[in-house]
Amino acid sequence: MAGNRKFKVTMLYVIASIVMIVMVAPYIYMVLGSFAVWDQVDRKIIPTEFTLRSYEWLFNGGEGVNARPWLRAFFNSVFVTTTSTILMIATAVLVGYSLAKLKFKGNRLINNIILFQMFYPAVILLIPLFLIIRYFGMYDTYWAMILPKAVNLWAIFMYTNYFRGLPDELIEAAKMDGASQLKIVWKIVLPMSKSITTIVFLFVFMERWVELLWDMLVVNSENMLTLNVLLAQMFGPYGGYPGPMYAASVLLTLPILILFIIFSKNFKDGMQFVLK
Repeated sequence: MAGNRKFKVTMLYVIASIVMIVMVAPYIYMVLGSFAVWDQVDRKIIPTEFTLRSYEWLFNGGEGVNARPWLRAFFNSVFVTTTSTILMIATAVLVGYSLAKLKFKGNRLINNIILFQMFYPAVILLIPLFLIIRYFGMYDTYWAMILPKAVNLWAIFMYTNYFRGLPDELIEAAKMDGASQLKIVWKIVLPMSKSITTIVFLFVFMERWVELLWDMLVVNSENMLTLNVLLAQMFGPYGGYPGPMYAASVLLTLPILILFIIFSKNFKDGMQFVLK
């Protein structure tokens, strides 16, 4: 009996290891390809010679073209993504708390609208949003990239469901001590929601970080381009440069990887709530 159980546990570990290798292998291949000498990229699974040429190519803006503002594009991506993420979390916390803990007319209707909008194809709204941006004179500005992404319905949905599980007695006690609703949210409710905040933060940050279509629509000048847009423009005529493409992919995924490592503990706790 004990031998049977040991065999089953061993097999589970073997299967888990195989699945992990299959999932991680493409990323490792991409990293190796980004450092490989160019005549070995996509010709050897494990290169024998390594170089920084692919990364130098990116920073220099490519070959045969004017230098492109790669560092400025990276800053634009960090600034736009960070600002949008903060706004998405702030609005999600306030709206989620209001829907979960405040009783007012139309509460259920707003909940239903949010659920409906979550299943509504976002691409259909691109043209109306673009026209609104042009009408208010925000085209080719940071506002054009930030404001339309300042509200995330999925984040509101997650916070609403999480806040419903918080004890009402705690909030009533805070009210009796003279705390305002905003103080309750920022001083009591939000600190108790670290796990779900980590989940929301990582997912909305990642979603905004890899945004391409919207940023291509609303910016035009070179200094306003985000990293995704600049790389898409650079690799249009340079599809024959797999090394720099791998390097660009590594740089795009690096912030997500770093954030996941930093918040891994809270991420695990938050996933337990999500999977309930």
